[in-house]
Parts: sequence; structure tokens; C-alpha cells
Amino acid sequence: MEAAWKEILGSIAFAIFWILTIFPTVPLLPIGRTAGALLSASLMVIFRVISPEEAYAAVNLPILGLLFGTMVVGNYLERADLFKNLGKLLSWKAQGGKDLLCRVCFVSSISSAFFTNDTSCVVLTEFVLRIDKQHKIPPKILLLALASSANIGSSATPIGNPQNLVIAVQGKIQFLKFFTGLLPAMILGSLVNVAILLGYYMWVFSPEDEEQGELEAFPQDLLLNLDSGGVSSLGNGVAETKESLFRKICVYIVTLGMLIALLLGLNMSWTAMAAALILVVLDFRDARPCLEKVSYSVLVFFGAMFITVEGFNRTGIPGKLWDLVQPYTGIDRVAGVAVLAIAVIVLSNLASNVPAVLLLGGRMAAAASAISPEEETRAWLILAWVSTVAGNLSLVGSAANLIVCEQAMKNPSLNCHLSFCTHLRFGLPSTLLVAAAGLLLIRNF
Repeated sequence: MEAAWKEILGSIAFAIFWILTIFPTVPLLPIGRTAGALLSASLMVIFRVISPEEAYAAVNLPILGLLFGTMVVGNYLERADLFKNLGKLLSWKAQGGKDLLCRVCFVSSISSAFFTNDTSCVVLTEFVLRIDKQHKIPPKILLLALASSANIGSSATPIGNPQNLVIAVQGKIQFLKFFTGLLPAMILGSLVNVAILLGYYMWVFSPEDEEQGELEAFPQDLLLNLDSGGVSSLGNGVAETKESLFRKICVYIVTLGMLIALLLGLNMSWTAMAAALILVVLDFRDARPCLEKVSYSVLVFFGAMFITVEGFNRTGIPGKLWDLVQPYTGIDRVAGVAVLAIAVIVLSNLASNVPAVLLLGGRMAAAASAISPEEETRAWLILAWVSTVAGNLSLVGSAANLIVCEQAMKNPSLNCHLSFCTHLRFGLPSTLLVAAAGLLLIRNF
């Protein structure tokens, strides 16, 4: 195929992918993100932008395996009441609204780093909304705190979010090196984000509000509804059976072992899948209910996205655009890092962060490797940090934001709707300040 036709047809296929990823219910083609990605991937082959063999080769199996393994482990952790216990921490002897806000940020950041931001937001949103009923704080403030902290916290580990998985695998960065490189930035970024939230909504936290003292005990009806183990665990209430307690202990031990193995540098994909299979065997029950909760649509979406992005890369358009920007993005210069960060933030919000990483990652690493191997690793870490924090800019910048918004809309009694403009008013200053704060530490890593 002539280069011009390849560029045109490849751009059309990628445009369909982009539109349906950002707007999955577009009126003319309301088929959703996963079907849209499959359509775009198929068009790349049908239009002969890439061959079927090249399309199969573009699918990154280690990343899909790591996603599958962490999803299964996350499901068993949910059944073992880990997230319910995290929810109880949100309100246990909380001293007023400021304390509650800080707790939401802290729990969201930590849980997202090790159990993915999407999983944390799915489970913790319900807790936050129920706790909010006990205190006179607009729900949107705690929801913004939950979503923004989940995005920032997920930057610390390769298993915190999908784009980090891609970066760790493609950059061949071990778990421990990734963690030590981004943990300081995550901590500083989280503190900056909390300060912005407190300053932005200072009028909400009046002295009268803080004098109300401790919040009420955690709603017992919520604990009953979310008790996934089938046995009530309300402190002094009915004692858990020994079998149920044994299963939960096994889940925690296996998960801890998985994290230790990742820190020791074992293959991340096979470690996650091995942990998932161990939990399936130790559970000694039909694994179908747990396996059915795996989001297979996400796995299909990723597989199709790999093909679509590879096809778009083969059109040559991303390379030409990078050639225009590269002279101004030297990783060893402050101005170059600033230009690069802005480019990543813009592209992450236009094309979503995972496609942005797939489009820019290899080119950034190649440019940085010409300077030194250390700069190459630093380039990958910068990309991980900025592409993750960029998710806080707008409502559609991160799946975690959309999850929180959709979960809130399911409870109309709260009258809580996070609009695009509401999120942008907070997201713009938060993204720029948090990204800048973290880059100061990563650049000196």
C-alpha cells in the first residue's frame, strides 16, 4: 500500500478507537470501548495497515497475564474483606471533616498502589458515600479526594495501573527499582494534592464542623451488605467460622508472598498468575464465581488496543510528530523535561494514558538511551509519573475518575454529580502542581 493511503486509513481506524474510548456511547456508534477497540484493530488489518501476523505479534501477552493475575488476586482479597476493613479505617474515631478527607486520601493512595486504582475506586466509593451521610461535607469533595488520590497513589508500583504495567514490561524495570524511583514522588504528590483540596474547599471545613468530634461508628448495615465471606464480622457480633478465617489468612499470606516475590525481581506476569492459581487451589471450591468476576472485557480491550496502536505507529504519523517535538524534550534539561511533561499530559487526556504510553514510550526511551542507560530508566519513570498524574486533569482523563462518577450517580438520593467543569476546576491546578512536585524528585533519582 502507498504510504499516503496507509496514513489516511490508519488514521481513520485510530480515530474510531480514540472517539469510542473517550465517548463510548457516541450516538452514531454506541458500541462501547471494548467493541470500539476490536473494530479499530480489525480495520487496521482490513485496511492492510498491518498484516494479521503483525497484529498477533503486537499483542503483549506478559501484560495481559499480569492484568489477569492481579484481577484474580484482587477478587480474592475482596472476598477476604480487605477493602471492607480499609473502609472501616475511614471513619474509626475520625475527628471532623479535615481528618476524614485526609484519611480518604491516605487509604485511597495506599490501596491503589498495590491493588490498582480502578479496584480501589470501585470498592471504596460506596464506603465514602455512606460515611459522607454522617457529616456535613459535600460528597463531591470526598469523591474528588478519592479519585485523585487513587491516581496519584497508583503511580508508585507497576501493578498500580495499566500504563505502569506497560512501562515496567517494555522498559524492563524491576518492581523494586520502579517502587523506589516513584515512591518519594508519590508521597510528595499526595501531600500536595491534600493541601490543594484543603485550600480549595477551606470554606467547607468550618470551626463548628471540627468541633463535632468523632464520627459515628461505621454503618453496620453497610458491613452486612459488603460482607463477601458469607459470615458476619461485626466485631463483638457473631464469630467467624474457623474455615472462613483460615481462607482469609491464606489470601493475605499469598498476597504478601506475591508482593515479596515482585520486590525480589521475579517475573511480574508469572508471579501474579502463580499467586492467582495458588489462591484458586487453596480455596478448595469451584473457582468459577471468582473467575467470572475478572473483567475480561478489559483484557480484550487491551489486546485490541495493542494492535490499533501498533498499526497507527506503522503509518509513520506518530514518528513525524515526535521528530517535531524531540529537539525540545531533552531529558537531561529542566526545560526539556517540562516540555515533555506537557506533551505527555496533553496526549494522555486526548488519547488516554495507556495509548499515550504506547505511542511515546519507545521513542522517549530511545532518545534518553543515547545519553546514558540511567537516563533511559529515568525517562520511563518520568513517563509513568506524568501519564498517571495526567489522569487527574479531566473527568475523562482516567478510568478511576469515571468509575467514581458512575458509582455516585447510582445513588440519586445524594444528588451528587461530578461534572466535567467541576472536575476540571480542581484537576487543572492539581495536575500541574503535583506533576511538577514529583518531577523535582524523579529527575534527581
